[in-house]
Amino acid sequence: MSCYFIAQLLIYDEDEYKKYLNGFDSVFEKYEGKVIAVEENPIILEGDWDYSRLVIIRFSNENEARRWYHSSEYQSLLQHRLNASKGTVLLINDRSDL
Repeated sequence: MSCYFIAQLLIYDEDEYKKYLNGFDSVFEKYEGKVIAVEENPIILEGDWDYSRLVIIRFSNENEARRWYHSSEYQSLLQHRLNASKGTVLLINDRSDL
C-alpha cells in the first residue's frame, strides 16, 4: 500500500534550505519514493495556509518511507531543513483500495 509523505513548510532561511535541497536527490534516490508535487502557491479553497512550500512524496509503502526518513544520511541532511524552516510533516497511508 502506498504511503505519502506530506510536508507543509515555512522557510525563513533560503540559504540554509538550499543546503538541504542540494543534498536531497543523492539521498532520496536510494529509496522507493517519487516526488509528486512541490508547490509554493497552492489554491486555497478553505481556511488559511501559513506556509511557503508544500511537498508531497509517494513511497511504495510506509516501511520504505520510514526507512528513508530515519536513515542516517537523511537525518544528517534534515538538520539543514530544520535550521531553515518550521512546519508540519505527515505520513498518510493510501487507503483507496479499502
